[in-house]
Amino acid sequence: MSAIEPHWVSLLWFAACSTVCMLALLTVAGMFPWRSRPDQAKSAGATLLIVGNAVLLAALLMATCFYGYSELRWSTLIVVTGLIVLFAPGLFQAWPSSLCDGRSGLLALIGIQAVALAALAKVAGPSLTPLS
Repeated sequence: MSAIEPHWVSLLWFAACSTVCMLALLTVAGMFPWRSRPDQAKSAGATLLIVGNAVLLAALLMATCFYGYSELRWSTLIVVTGLIVLFAPGLFQAWPSSLCDGRSGLLALIGIQAVALAALAKVAGPSLTPLS
């Protein structure tokens, strides 16, 4: 494995966070444009959840990209990202529609993204020390 990617633990963290990013992107993208949102997500509270998910997605995406760029080889980064973009929609299709289109799914997604962002900050902390 070290001949392909010497930092395989970083690869696993990158793959997990990238998968969360892709699933969050698919969920948030399904809520736009505003007038065509699912009926379960048309309230003011759901709008706030969508905006919160979009903000967390942007933060997690930037952190994941920076982590992958600083820890992995370019070839590994491209191949793993391509595989995630290719197979994550299949995982998204397996979810029940209440998680894809409802408030409970948006709440769960906020929690999942927050946990992924906190875990990435904990894991990437030592690699960010030389930058400060």
